Amino acid sequence: MTVPDGPSFVPTGNDRRIDLTFDDNRLLPLLFGEHEQHLSRIEKKLGVTLVSRGNVLTIAGPADSADAARAALDTLWDRLKAGMGVGAAEVDAALRMATAVDVSLREAALSALADPKAGLRTKRRAIVPRSPTQAKYLDALSQYELVFGLGPAGTGKTYLAVAQAVSLLIAGQVDRIILSRPAVEAGERLGFLPGDMKEKVDPYLRPLYDALHDMLPGDQVTKRLENGVIEVAPLAFMRGRTLSNAFVILDEAQNTTPMQMKMFLTRLGEGSRMAITGDITQIDLPSGQKSGLKDAIRILNGVEGVGFVSFTEADVVRHPLVGRIVRAYDADVKAGPEGA
Repeated sequence: MTVPDGPSFVPTGNDRRIDLTFDDNRLLPLLFGEHEQHLSRIEKKLGVTLVSRGNVLTIAGPADSADAARAALDTLWDRLKAGMGVGAAEVDAALRMATAVDVSLREAALSALADPKAGLRTKRRAIVPRSPTQAKYLDALSQYELVFGLGPAGTGKTYLAVAQAVSLLIAGQVDRIILSRPAVEAGERLGFLPGDMKEKVDPYLRPLYDALHDMLPGDQVTKRLENGVIEVAPLAFMRGRTLSNAFVILDEAQNTTPMQMKMFLTRLGEGSRMAITGDITQIDLPSGQKSGLKDAIRILNGVEGVGFVSFTEADVVRHPLVGRIVRAYDADVKAGPEGA
């Protein structure tokens, strides 16, 4: 993609015009999207105007927004040239990265999105970050032995931790994966659910199973669960164990007590790594009970070998409505009781 010669344009105020030309007309429909929906998505997000004329696309708008649109389009074009797909999710990812404040993080994240060799390798797919914070999180997971991923639902905290675990298992850098969650009741009593203990707690662990099946063929997930290479268990089952040469993940950690959190953290054995994920705004513990996650953040801040990565609603990578829902609830909390 290059900037062609064309009519002179003198910006007024903070406005900018950028003309881009593309060298492969066959890929343009994939870049623009059906009925140019990808272009519309970029216009709506950045407040720019995009006009296509043949293989030339003109970007017009505020300078920062025009530059971000160009960066996003450059990245999406590079994906297509490399034989990779571009859908709504990729457009949204490119936009999140192109508008990141941290320039170095922005450039690294955009580069990874367009590089077919980048990201974590699993049996079913390569997983690349879809926001600058996700890129920072993956870097922390590879750098630190203990990482806290903090923030709202839909930001990929647990999914990326599982991806890192699966990638290391495939590479032979860990011998097993252990996934755990506290089985805290949120409106229902475990005792009233049918079945034995495993059947009672499995619903709480379902998101972890879903992530595994997204990264490994179903038969491999089943085999590894049966032979103990992958273990999915409620937090209570961790007591008294030492977990060596393993990648250990504690999900929904905001629902641990301080005693449970200390117990879990001290399970870390030789050659192991841990990821702790949670959202301190979604605590389901009984009223008055302190969260072990909040306690651990306070106590372990600054401890060598421990990394903290905080996500915000801007990092939500699920349906766009999820991000708006998170922002609405955050605004309601800040407004005080009853929205006053």
